[in-house]
Amino acid sequence: MITRILPAAAALALLSLTACGSSQPEEVDTRAPDPLAEKLKNAAPVELPPAVKASVTFRCQPGNSLIYVDFFDGEKQANLRTEKGGTLTQLTASAAGEAYTGGGYTVKGTPTSVEYTAPGKSALSCKA
Repeated sequence: MITRILPAAAALALLSLTACGSSQPEEVDTRAPDPLAEKLKNAAPVELPPAVKASVTFRCQPGNSLIYVDFFDGEKQANLRTEKGGTLTQLTASAAGEAYTGGGYTVKGTPTSVEYTAPGKSALSCKA
């Protein structure tokens, strides 16, 4: 007899819970509202900086000197170092395929070969 009463009691309890109305649980949040939430929601999307496409060491002629160039996706930005671990010079191009310039330096080419000009010096031909 008890084995018949327990399932009936469980069904009755379940039926009484469904009669409570809302099928969604109450959401409780103890955090304060974000004062910038609305401003951030309406803000323009952020453009991420380009990823490094290639980091290349070039040997330049004449003179047998080395330069270190990081090329970025989009082909409008490159970083130049004239010494390994040296000071970085950021170079930019106005359009893809044009020469990268900045700080008096110019680099024109691809990750396999470039023409490099330092401030006050003549152009060098450099190969990876």
